[in-house]
Amino acid sequence: MYTDYYGFSAKPFQLSPDPRFFFGSRVHSRALAYLRYGLSQGEGFIVITGGIGTGKTTLVKNLFQELDTNQVIAAQLVTTQLEADELLRSVVASFGLPYEEMGKAALLKHFEDFLRGHARQGRRVLLVVDEAQNLPARSLEELRMLSNFQVGESPLLQSFLLGQEEFRYTLQEPGMEQLRQRVIASSHLTPLSEPETRDYIEHRLRVVGWEGWKPTFAEDAYATIFRFTQGVPRLINVFCDRLLLYGFLEELNEFSVAAVEAVGQELNQSAESGGTQRASAGSRSLMRVSHAMEQRLAELENAMESLLKHPEWQDAQLERMERRLVQLEPAVRVIRRQLADVIRRMDETMEEQPDETQVED
Repeated sequence: MYTDYYGFSAKPFQLSPDPRFFFGSRVHSRALAYLRYGLSQGEGFIVITGGIGTGKTTLVKNLFQELDTNQVIAAQLVTTQLEADELLRSVVASFGLPYEEMGKAALLKHFEDFLRGHARQGRRVLLVVDEAQNLPARSLEELRMLSNFQVGESPLLQSFLLGQEEFRYTLQEPGMEQLRQRVIASSHLTPLSEPETRDYIEHRLRVVGWEGWKPTFAEDAYATIFRFTQGVPRLINVFCDRLLLYGFLEELNEFSVAAVEAVGQELNQSAESGGTQRASAGSRSLMRVSHAMEQRLAELENAMESLLKHPEWQDAQLERMERRLVQLEPAVRVIRRQLADVIRRMDETMEEQPDETQVED
């Protein structure tokens, strides 16, 4: 809803990974360089680790944009707790191959034929495994065994492993020595620095058409955003998305430190609250939306009165009224959603409270 208000072509801080928004910070640029190096080598494992929300998936999607599909066939596998046989089926399925009602030997033969077929046509096959920290040791060994497929001295499959921080420690376990020997490069993603946080925010805004003036940010606003998010890209996205919504509701064209603090406190309260507190937080949010809509209705009424008193101002007043009506429509949608959310939370709270009659009995 705030996209129209600020003149954006899309939401700049959406949570779903989009390579258009890739921001090449120091650590992300280095990790991307490692991935490109791995592709040029065409063998072994590349390992990228990082905390939750540091941009691992976005990094890979950006790399996928660069791939020449005539030379590289790539598939991405997002794992949970897959045992070795389940992993093999998932790998085969990720490349669009049939896998149902096939035993392990048949699956391996089928997959090897697939790899050899692409090798004969001069193409390499790349497997990207996301959330690799969830894989049991036997499944990681299965991945290593798949890397043994080769023609002469040329491996037929290359794998990139993406995982959270604990995956670094998994790889250091004694039973992982053979897999470690196949790792040709690794990189660890860390949060953005404070200057990079500002650059990240402005980069994403520019992608959707921001020209630096609507909205503007007070000089210390960026430092405040960094304090609340600690430079984690996903948290920055959540925070700035809420900040832009707040700006739309309050009709802000500049974000002061006070506005950023207000959004930060609201997000903290949402994270900490539960039960009745959740309903109360929803009510406060609903009241703020209602207040914003009431202000716009009042401005419409003032515009109508001015129009009746001064017909010569017709063109200017009609334009003003039309603009307010356009802004009211998304506010009404927000109120309906917020109201439904508050009612749902109140119902949940009532269900959680014990029946006093039963307690007395």
